Amino acid sequence: MAATDTIFALSSGATPSGVAVVRVSGKDAFDATGRLVALPAGRGMVLRSIRRRNGELIDRGLVLTFPAPHSFTGENCIEFQVHGGRAVVAALQDELLSLGLRAAEAGEFTQRAFSNGKLDLVEVEGLGDLISAETEMQRRLAIEQSAGGLSAAYHDWAERLTRCRALIEAELDFADEDDVPGSVSDQVWAEVAEIQSEILSQIRATESATRVRDGFKVVIAGPPNAGKSSFLNAVAARDVAIVTDIAGTTRDVLHVDLDIEGFLVRFYDTAGLRETDDVIEQEGVRRARRAVAEADLVLLLSEIDSPPEQSDDVESTAPILAIGTKSDLHPSARRSYDAMISTFTGEGLDTVRKLVLDRVRENWNAVSSVGAGRLRHAGHLRRASLFLEEGLSGGPLDLRAESLRLAAEEIGRITGRVDVEDLLDVIFSEFCIGK
Repeated sequence: MAATDTIFALSSGATPSGVAVVRVSGKDAFDATGRLVALPAGRGMVLRSIRRRNGELIDRGLVLTFPAPHSFTGENCIEFQVHGGRAVVAALQDELLSLGLRAAEAGEFTQRAFSNGKLDLVEVEGLGDLISAETEMQRRLAIEQSAGGLSAAYHDWAERLTRCRALIEAELDFADEDDVPGSVSDQVWAEVAEIQSEILSQIRATESATRVRDGFKVVIAGPPNAGKSSFLNAVAARDVAIVTDIAGTTRDVLHVDLDIEGFLVRFYDTAGLRETDDVIEQEGVRRARRAVAEADLVLLLSEIDSPPEQSDDVESTAPILAIGTKSDLHPSARRSYDAMISTFTGEGLDTVRKLVLDRVRENWNAVSSVGAGRLRHAGHLRRASLFLEEGLSGGPLDLRAESLRLAAEEIGRITGRVDVEDLLDVIFSEFCIGK
């Protein structure tokens, strides 16, 4: 894959379709495609006949030109909007191949946009999430990230740390200059503490955003015959799990993905929690406990007023809601539950749905107003926070400055814009050193 090649791809999805968009990008885009169609001068859109080099008509459609650097990739770009028949698209692509153009590889247009400075890594990831978004909240999260607001926050932290380092370097190297403040400790370290606090908040927001992007995991747990599989089927409005009166029917973890008011919520049905000599059921119980430990929310189901079971000792860092089942058989409950349900009559199912949705919304509210990135971002932010903690802990000033440099470098790795910083430029502009 050579970055100097001129590439093309069908960008509008599989054919047949009403309209197909074939995109071309590269330094030879105009010269090559100009042999097939009369291009507009500069940036524009025209209706043209698109022909093979021997004059045979391929189709008649719109031709859009985007001269560099004012295009998605930053290169000369052309888009052909033609009829979306397979034969039409194949003929156009064959002709582009004959002109020496190359079919683009997966993600190559976006990779060129990154290489040419049109997008940073955060915006690239947001664009990918936007394309794959299946729910409204996934779309909103992706659009915030791809729009550059999150990148701006990362760049702001890096710039503020650069300024703090510049002030420290000024104190270390230019203490005799009249334009340099004598001691910068108070203003610098107060600023560093504020940046660290903001970074820690962003880490928490990113963890919440991961649940929006990957789905909020709700695990249905409880003893055998508590009605877990019946509840899953009722929530999904279809038969997902096998339901019988035989204890231990569910042996593995089953799950169904639901779009609930724009949120992706994943419900997991698990094996009944109990002691058993059955080797297969033992494995099911082990998997059930692992699912509970990894849950974002646990619905602990038990038949109303039934004796305590092994499931009462479930271990999870996630919130646990006690759900009493088979309320149609137990109209007078003597124990308290967060909700009581009957999958036979439908009683209480809306209540449980609301309880789950409330938890999901709490998670969404924890997402930063500028959006939140991926776990990759959180890893770099955690390391940056540790470096800032080292700087705040005291010690020689030059070592503390180095901690700030390492923190800024970790933040720069998130956006893919780690460069050698020219601190002297900052110092000269701030303090007019050597006037």
